[in-house]
Amino acid sequence: MPLAEVMIGVMWAGLTAYVLFAGADFGGGVWDLLSGGAASGRRRRELIEHSIGPVWEANHVWLIFVIVLMWTGIPGVFAAVASTLYIPLTLAALGIIARGAAFAFRKVSTELWQRRLFGAAFAFSSVATPFFLGTVAGAIASGRVPAGIAAGNVVSSWLNPTSAITGALAVGTAAYLAAVYLTRDAQRAGEDGLAEEFRRRALACGAVVGLLSAAGLLVLRADAPRLFAELTGGRALPLLALSVAAGLVSLALLWRRAYLAVRLTAALAVTGLLWGWGVGQYPDLLPGVTLEDAAATSSVLAATLGALAVGAVLLLPSLWWLYATFQRDRTGPPHERGDSALRNE
Repeated sequence: MPLAEVMIGVMWAGLTAYVLFAGADFGGGVWDLLSGGAASGRRRRELIEHSIGPVWEANHVWLIFVIVLMWTGIPGVFAAVASTLYIPLTLAALGIIARGAAFAFRKVSTELWQRRLFGAAFAFSSVATPFFLGTVAGAIASGRVPAGIAAGNVVSSWLNPTSAITGALAVGTAAYLAAVYLTRDAQRAGEDGLAEEFRRRALACGAVVGLLSAAGLLVLRADAPRLFAELTGGRALPLLALSVAAGLVSLALLWRRAYLAVRLTAALAVTGLLWGWGVGQYPDLLPGVTLEDAAATSSVLAATLGALAVGAVLLLPSLWWLYATFQRDRTGPPHERGDSALRNE
């Protein structure tokens, strides 16, 4: 297999990990926003903070990984995307910074007004960040990012029907993943009431995401016909069918309260959709620019992949240990442990 194809496959795997892990973190912020007042929403917010607290910083490793690999492996595409879409990319970066700072400051604030202020910043940026990242995906998918430095329109490239629907789909997917993951976290903590509540939210959100996905296909038919043809009758059709099937199975598992199994099927549904887009667009990365045209030299790709392999030996076991250790935590609900750092009042 050519090195360029290995590189793009590894990069897409990193993007998938970011969507699945960091996406759920962003979704936690969406449910934080919808948790109610300081008193009525306290237990929901405690569960959300307890769930994402140990891993939210580590999850952004995947975004850095994707950016660095894109920069070194397909530098022309990186330059075109960064220069044409600098507005939504900047807004997304500001959202990531504001979200992390607000999440950290809220945990150590003692005054209710401070916690409300930082909570609002955390929740708003948790919605805005995936939306702007979704508009970037929509701009690339609809072919509005031409090759060259700032060769595309810096406004209409990401303010268009495809970007709008993909931005909304990104927010909805994040909220859906978070609700699915939180059902199991609540069950493991002994919070059966919260598990049932997030189960209902996951069912409703899954239905909304399904409708957004169907609407997205209609938008693609008019706005990006080549990608639509690949998704509905080309190489990407099996992946799209896998996504739909996994999504339906996920709803059935949620209905049966199979909270552990639904984590896998929900992740598979999102993965199928993401890889369907990648396969449908391949080998074109930008209009008239194929992977072969855009890839760096073989020596650069070989050095990058070699360094990546060495780094993976050190990083992946650490990440696995972090996730595995956290998922084995059975210390009980935060409010029963008297963890003052998680209190809202």
